[in-house]
Amino acid sequence: MLSDIEIAQQAKMKKIGEIAQKLGVSDDEIEPYGHYKAKLSQELINRVSENADGKLILVTAINPTPAGEGKTTTSVGLCEGMNKIGKKACLALREPSLGPVFGIKGGAAGGGYAQVVPMEDINLHFTGDMHAITAANNLLCAMLDNHIQQGNALNIDVRRILFKRCLDMNDRALRNCVIGMGGKANGVPREDHFQITVASEIMAILCLANDLDDLKLRLGNILVAFTNDGKPVYARDLKAVGAMTALLKDAINPNLVQTLENNPAIIHGGPFANIAHGCNSVRATKLALKLADYTITEAGFGGDLGAEKFFDIKCRQAGLKPDCVVLVATIRALKYNGGVPKSELTKEDVNALKEGICNLGVHIENMHKFGVPVVVAINHFATDTDSEIEVVRQYCQKFGVKVAFSDVFAQGGDGAIELANAVCETIEQCSGCQTNFKPLYDVNLSIKEKLEIVAKEIYRADGVIYSAKAEKAIKEIEELGLDKVPICVAKTQYSLSDDPLKLGRPEGFKISVSDVRASSGAGFVVVYTGDIMTMPGLPKIPSAEGIDVTSSGVISGLF
Repeated sequence: MLSDIEIAQQAKMKKIGEIAQKLGVSDDEIEPYGHYKAKLSQELINRVSENADGKLILVTAINPTPAGEGKTTTSVGLCEGMNKIGKKACLALREPSLGPVFGIKGGAAGGGYAQVVPMEDINLHFTGDMHAITAANNLLCAMLDNHIQQGNALNIDVRRILFKRCLDMNDRALRNCVIGMGGKANGVPREDHFQITVASEIMAILCLANDLDDLKLRLGNILVAFTNDGKPVYARDLKAVGAMTALLKDAINPNLVQTLENNPAIIHGGPFANIAHGCNSVRATKLALKLADYTITEAGFGGDLGAEKFFDIKCRQAGLKPDCVVLVATIRALKYNGGVPKSELTKEDVNALKEGICNLGVHIENMHKFGVPVVVAINHFATDTDSEIEVVRQYCQKFGVKVAFSDVFAQGGDGAIELANAVCETIEQCSGCQTNFKPLYDVNLSIKEKLEIVAKEIYRADGVIYSAKAEKAIKEIEELGLDKVPICVAKTQYSLSDDPLKLGRPEGFKISVSDVRASSGAGFVVVYTGDIMTMPGLPKIPSAEGIDVTSSGVISGLF
C-alpha cells in the first residue's frame, strides 16, 4: 500500500496555468511560484468582484479522536466528486502549519487518493506565507523592545506587554522566557513568551482582512501593551504598520494549486481552531465563490470549535451565508467515543457505537442552530459492518438529515459521488433557505453573556467559571470599549467540554476560563479555557524523526 507522499509523488500534475484556466483565470492574473503553484492577483479579485456568488459548503467534523475522522480528505474528495458529477467546484482550504507536520497530527493536504498537490510544498514552505506572518509578528516585537531601549517615550510598562513573539514550530521551551539579558546594550530585561505562528493575531488578521487597506487598519489596531499610567498602546503608536504591511503584501494574496484529479484548490491562511478561529482566509473563500459554482471550505477540528467560529466570526465579519454543512465522522471514531480502545476499533461493536454516536448528534443539533442544512459524511472503512452502518443511517433519520458513505481515501472522486449528490440535493431542496443562516449571538452582548450562550448552546455546559485573572481582564477590555465583538474560545478539541478526557456528550460540567485577551486587530476577544496552550510541544517520538531526503532531493516519510 502506497503512503500519502508516494501517491502524491506519482500524481500527473498539470501546469498551474491550465488549472487557472478551469476557473476562467488568465496567465496575466496569476503569479507562478514554479510550475505547479501560484499567487492569485488583486487584479483578478477586482475583475470578478461583480460576479454572482456560487454555493458555499462548509466541511466540519465530530470531535477528533486518535482514530481519525478524515475531514480534509473528505473536503478534497467532495471537490473531486462534485466535478465528477458535472459541477464546477473549487476548494478553499487552510495552509498547514509546520508544527503539526513535524509533531504528531500531520499535514493538511488530505490523504490517500484525495489530496492537494504538490503535497510536499504545501506542507512545508509553500509560497512563504507562514514565514511572512512570522516575520511581521516579530518585527512588531523587535520595534516594541527597541522603543523601550531607546528611551521609552510612550512610557510602556514592561510588566504589561501583551503581544508575543511567534514561531511556526512546536517548541515548548519558548513558552516562557526572559529576554534582554547580558547588559545594557542588549535591551531591557523582561519576561517574554512565544506562541505558534498559526495562533498569532497576525495570522488571524491576514485571514480576516479584505484588502491591503483593511490589513493596515487591523495591524494598527493591535493592542500591544499598557503604559505605566494604564493607558493602551497600539501597533500604530510604534509606527510599525507600514513595514509590517510590506512584509505581508504578497502573503495576503491567495494561493492556487490542484487536486490529484487536477481540480482547482485555493489554499490560504492557517489559523488553528483550538486556539484561533480555524478558517482559511476571507479573500480566498470570497474569490472561490466568484470563480466556481460550488466552493468547498473547511473549519478546523470539531463543529464546537471550527464551525462555531466560522459562523460567528468569519461569516459575520465577511458577510458570508453558507448553503450546507457537511459533518464528517467515522464509525470507528464514534465507537471510540463509546469507550472502545483504539486497538479494538476494527471489531464490530454496535453497543459502543450506540453509546458514542451521541457526539454526532450534538454536532448535528449545533449546526441546525445556525440555520444551515446538514449532510452527514461517514468516512467509510472496510471494517465497518452492515449492522453498524444501519445504526448510523437510522440515527441520522431521526434528525432528518441525509447521510452518505464516502471512500475518497481509496477511490478519490469516484468514492465521493454519493456524498456529492447528497450535498447538491440538500442545497436544491433548501433553495432560498440560506437566508435562514444566523450567528448564534449578538456581538453587542457582554463578553460573559456571549460566552454563556456558546458554553450552554454548543458545548452543553451548565455554566462558566472565571478565574480572578479573567475577571480583571474582562473588566479592562470593557473599559477600553473592545468588547462589542465576537468571542474566539481557545479550548481542547478532543471534547465538547474543556477536559480532553470527557468523550461523547459530557454532562454536569462547567467551562473554566483562565484568561481573556482582546485581539483588537483581528476583531474578536480570545477566551482561554482549561489548560489550553498557544505553543504546542513535540511528542515523545515526533514525526520529524521519520522524514528524510534522498541524494536526488526526493522527500520521504512526510506521511
